[in-house]
Amino acid sequence: MATPGPRDIPLLPGSPRRLSPQAGARGGQGPKHGQQYLKMPSPRAPGLQGSSSRDPGQPCGGESARSSSVINNYLDANEPVSSEARLSRMHFHDNQRKVDYVLAYHYRKRGAHLAQGSLGHSLAIISNGEMGKEPHAGDPGDIELGPLDALEEERKEQREEFEHNLMEAGLELEKDLENKSQGSIFVRIHAPWQVLAREAEFLKIKVPTKKEMYEIKAGGSIAKKFSAVLQKLSSPLQPRVPEHSNNKMKNLSYPFSREKMYLYNIQEKDTFFDNATRSRIVHEILKRTACSRANNTMGINSLIANNIYEAAYPLHDGEYDSPEHEMNDRKLLYQEWARYGVFYKFQPIDLIRKYFGEKIGLYFAWLGLYTSFLIPSSVIGVIVFLYGCATIEEDIPSREMCDQQNAFTMCPLCDKSCDYWNLSSACGTARASHLFDNPATVVFSIFMALWATMFLENWKRLQMRLGYFWDLTGIEEEEERAQEHSRPEYETKVREKMLKESNKSAVHKLDTNTTECDDEDDEDKLTWKDRFPGYLMNFASISFMIALTFSIVFGVIVYRITTAAALSLNKATRSNVRVTVTATAVIINLVVILILDEIYGAVAKWLTKIEVPKTEQTFEERLILKAFLLKFVNAYSPIFYVAFFKGRFVGRPGSYVYVFDGYRMEECAPGGCLMELCIQLSIIMLGKQLIQNNIFEIGVPKLKKLFRKLKDETEAGETDSAHSKHPEQWDLDYSLEPYTGLTPEYMEMIIQFGFVTLFVASFPLAPVFALLNNVIEVRLDAKKFVTELRRPDAVRTKDIGIWFDILSGIGKFSVISNAFVIAITSDFIPRLVYQYSYSHNGTLHGFVNHTLSFFNVSQLKEGTQPENSQFDQEVQFCRFKDYREPPWAPNPYEFSKQYWFVLSARLAFVIIFQNLVMFLSVLVDWMIPDIPTDISDQIKKEKSLLVDFFLKEEHEKLKLMDEPGLRSPGGGDRSRSRAASSAPSGQSQPGSVMSSGSQHTNV
Repeated sequence: MATPGPRDIPLLPGSPRRLSPQAGARGGQGPKHGQQYLKMPSPRAPGLQGSSSRDPGQPCGGESARSSSVINNYLDANEPVSSEARLSRMHFHDNQRKVDYVLAYHYRKRGAHLAQGSLGHSLAIISNGEMGKEPHAGDPGDIELGPLDALEEERKEQREEFEHNLMEAGLELEKDLENKSQGSIFVRIHAPWQVLAREAEFLKIKVPTKKEMYEIKAGGSIAKKFSAVLQKLSSPLQPRVPEHSNNKMKNLSYPFSREKMYLYNIQEKDTFFDNATRSRIVHEILKRTACSRANNTMGINSLIANNIYEAAYPLHDGEYDSPEHEMNDRKLLYQEWARYGVFYKFQPIDLIRKYFGEKIGLYFAWLGLYTSFLIPSSVIGVIVFLYGCATIEEDIPSREMCDQQNAFTMCPLCDKSCDYWNLSSACGTARASHLFDNPATVVFSIFMALWATMFLENWKRLQMRLGYFWDLTGIEEEEERAQEHSRPEYETKVREKMLKESNKSAVHKLDTNTTECDDEDDEDKLTWKDRFPGYLMNFASISFMIALTFSIVFGVIVYRITTAAALSLNKATRSNVRVTVTATAVIINLVVILILDEIYGAVAKWLTKIEVPKTEQTFEERLILKAFLLKFVNAYSPIFYVAFFKGRFVGRPGSYVYVFDGYRMEECAPGGCLMELCIQLSIIMLGKQLIQNNIFEIGVPKLKKLFRKLKDETEAGETDSAHSKHPEQWDLDYSLEPYTGLTPEYMEMIIQFGFVTLFVASFPLAPVFALLNNVIEVRLDAKKFVTELRRPDAVRTKDIGIWFDILSGIGKFSVISNAFVIAITSDFIPRLVYQYSYSHNGTLHGFVNHTLSFFNVSQLKEGTQPENSQFDQEVQFCRFKDYREPPWAPNPYEFSKQYWFVLSARLAFVIIFQNLVMFLSVLVDWMIPDIPTDISDQIKKEKSLLVDFFLKEEHEKLKLMDEPGLRSPGGGDRSRSRAASSAPSGQSQPGSVMSSGSQHTNV
């Protein structure tokens, strides 16, 4: 039998199997009986040579290939590929097959190497899995294996088996040769049309039909005119992308079927499926491909977790900053979306979804809607603030506090070192409190509660609209399929359980079982008993961290008390004690919150891992709940303290509550705690946004990128200069940061949503600062996704998941919190009670005197009286803020009737406010339908259009079949030939060159 020529590649018939070393060592011998060769024409790129023409004893590229290698064709090491010959860096080196996915791993060779000069850009094209050549025994390259070498060899064999299985699934692979002592290798994956068609049918991917795009009509003529005017006015704000201009047009889509190819407008098979869909199909194959050598590991995620591969990612569509005139989606996104200079434009949501997938598209759609809803709330917040500024001179209580003639002598703020003081000295605090403590803030709180409801209802409507345009209706089956893929940690835990509880038969079962996790027996799954230690650790750890947060808040309280006492001893600092203590304590709180945020995020991830959730979706939901709980407590606990607890447990003169010996509990300022709450809220909110955005989201990724670049430069000693000058797209993408999910982005916005809604009664300007932050945040996230992260896998989902439930919970909780802030923290209720029950003329004149109680200074405890009092005359009575009986009453210093009256009014206000706002929220929810009317009408219309289109196409098909001239010579019709050409690749017949498992197209 003749020896195969330079372009002959052996095809392995039948199912995959490993060849013996002897078979790989024969090299140049003729093929065995039953083994076919696919004749490959010459490549278009110069320098491509077949490996089978080499001397069997000669090492390839300066080194011998192992017998377990899957390499059978590669570029000649002596003829490197010219960079000018490459037409596209998104394709294989034949410039024909598109790279749909990339697997990367790091290798390290053992012993010395027989390198012969500088190697070119060597390449191995895997087409049918023939084994490489085995080194002869006793070669100089044979060195005894060490522990690390044995591990490397084991990983190499696992990779080769996994790549064999990928090829048996119909994928085509191309990889570099390991021609250096160590380095990174990229396995490029291409999905041919047969695989794309098979998987698209299996995944029920909806694709456009031949039916022309139809217009989504508005409800009526008035709505049409209003929409046209609005579109004309907003035209300067529209991004210049083709996907954004046709937002009123929609394709008639239908799930892909190989038996109904005549329904689809397939002009060119290479471009029928876009890049995101192609990579999604390949990723589905990677997730379900098994590797028996790796303990029957299922999927690429398990192999990455076991360090067999280092990374797996789809490619970006070229460079975003290339000077070339050829435009790609990545460059278009960068120019029209991911730059700060286009902050005023709308987001190209359809293009974002097309490039990154539905999950990321929904996140940016939600962020855009949230940002746009902040505009009206910001305007109303500014109006409320300006109303406070305009009416500050008309506020009677603050004018009474500032009046020097009233001369309210207040009791000392601390023991011994603090003197009596006049209430007029707190004039500035009282005037500033009116800016946020006025009747308009109550109206604004009601508005914000309704605003949160309207935002969530509008998001549900937008979500349904996007789901209709993006063909997300009926993707429940895809979500169920996602539940089939178990996490690597879950599989490992199940195997450990089986090994502990079973005998050798269980081990044999592990070696032979290739079914998926859904087919496992009940005893092969984790029960609550297996997870109980993880649950116990979760409960204990979360309880400990919440207690730690409360302890830190208490520590800051102690700091405020001790610092205030220390500063009061010095006359120079005594006047600014309250401002100094408040500012420094808030900064300490901010720093602690930022540090604990990072710690709690890592701890929540660790706690979720030890729970061992089965699927990625379950893992993500549990991680989100833990992280949100911890970060919620961390961010809001100091604010809750100031709002609801500070000044409530002070006691009274002569009977103060002491934390430690000599240190009294802190009390609110004369104007109330609302001003301090406003300061605390503003500094923590602004500090979190500025520091997290500028340091964590901008600085840290840039430092990581710099570190990775320096690391690559140190390992680039053996890299050829031509390759370093013209890096491939997979090299550029590998240097980017890996995509880790949307949880940090959502979490940051959810915490901000809490700042905007939970305590808006104390800080009406919170929506303004949130809006300014989000305008930057949208472009910051966009730039990060386009320029700094590897391209994520396109994930289809119909909603934002558990985040909507969290938003809804925060919205409901904000009603209660704002009701208590208005009723307890502010002076709104005491003023109403005084004005309508105790005032002689129905005004607030005398309100300050009404809220101050008397105390006989002779009843101060021994050793707590002021030393060296500056008051000219002896003080007999001092005043303190509380509703208490005077010293001359029968029950001195007991709570007065006014106290109980005000307390009952406060509780009544909470109940009325809560029920009123909840009722209005339910009313708004009922008035706004979840599904827009035009979308529900179009869904019904689309079904009838689809039926009409089917009938028309079937009628045309029958016409063609009735014409004898259009029949095929063999008597079979077109549909039969199409079905034969798109048969599943796994059903290959021996001797057939059409088997996609062993097919290799022109190189």
